Amino acid sequence: MQLLNIGFGNTVMIERIVAVINTGSSPARKLKELAKSEGKLVDVTEGRRTRSILVMDSNHVILSSVQPDTISQRIQAMQPSYHLAGLSAAEKPGETES
Repeated sequence: MQLLNIGFGNTVMIERIVAVINTGSSPARKLKELAKSEGKLVDVTEGRRTRSILVMDSNHVILSSVQPDTISQRIQAMQPSYHLAGLSAAEKPGETES
């Protein structure tokens, strides 16, 4: 279990994150409103501007004041690197053996 800091001492489990999205789009705003109406919205911005929305596997939506790029960099720093070059041809996703 790895915990990711999403701002102001709040953490989430990396394995439970489905998506990290920017707040600028209309679908993102609709997602936020839908989660609020269902009681699944968690706001950890502490009154600051919402910069990213985290969608969790439990259908919870978390509002964070940390930029999506920063969250992505934190996730990559905590996860072991995954390189396709190190896999054999049979193990590469999307490829089939002839």
